[in-house]
Amino acid sequence: MVFRFYSNTLSQASRAFAAGIFITGMVLIGFGFLIYLLPKLFALLAAIVFWTIGIGCGVVAVKIFLSSRDHVNADSSEGYRENVHIRIEEHHEQ
Repeated sequence: MVFRFYSNTLSQASRAFAAGIFITGMVLIGFGFLIYLLPKLFALLAAIVFWTIGIGCGVVAVKIFLSSRDHVNADSSEGYRENVHIRIEEHHEQ
């Protein structure tokens, strides 16, 4: 008499998961080997990525500074927003 604790579907899912882990491990081993063989190339690629991200951060920072500059120079006697009216509704309790 054979007792099966796992269904065929669960067995297939386990095999697919194991295959995914195996492929991921092989890819990581391959990347490690490439980095070992070509360290200058990967250092250059990392430098390009960091440089590009740094330029992007600088551009965003300049845009934020320029957009905030317009609000700081606004005349305080006129207020920040034009044509804005504050309505106060009074609710009377009975």
